[in-house]
Amino acid sequence: MISFTVTAVVFGVVFLAELPDKTALAGLVLGTRYRASYVFAGVAAAFAVHVALAVAAGSVLTLLPQQLVQALTGVLFLGGAAVLLMKKDEDETEVRKPENQSFWKVSGAGFMLILIAEFGDLTQIMTANLAARYDDPLSVGIGAVLALWSVAAIGIVGGKALMRRVPLKLITKVAALLMLGLGLWSLWEAIAG
Repeated sequence: MISFTVTAVVFGVVFLAELPDKTALAGLVLGTRYRASYVFAGVAAAFAVHVALAVAAGSVLTLLPQQLVQALTGVLFLGGAAVLLMKKDEDETEVRKPENQSFWKVSGAGFMLILIAEFGDLTQIMTANLAARYDDPLSVGIGAVLALWSVAAIGIVGGKALMRRVPLKLITKVAALLMLGLGLWSLWEAIAG
């Protein structure tokens, strides 16, 4: 059974944490050069792989005592919040242009770019934490993958317009505050038992 509450919480947290990430900018660069649907197919597949790995890792954490998992999750969320708060603005990463505009070349380039750039990324670790926290791998997986796909779509289709209207620093600070809140809440639950 899917928990819409867990899915919505995961979506919000992962969406805000991924939005200021360099991979959204890389998606923007690919989307301005190539057919958006081809780019999205590759990027979406790579994010699905990352979410599956993160949820599997988080599910393993549920085998540990609950208090230990809550403390570990709290510390990791606080670390993620610190990373976001101390993050400096990044320039767009340069993306190599495939030889042609074929579906497999463009989607393959998007897949490989995201697969490599996102491995061990903050949102992948956060997704594992959320899977451990909620012990609901399906709801967490759906929320995380929908959030990552949404960010990819925004980056590919409308990234420039969004960045003109909403400062990247504001998005980063909101994501950091959400992670800080989740971290403190997890630590409180670990201490309160």
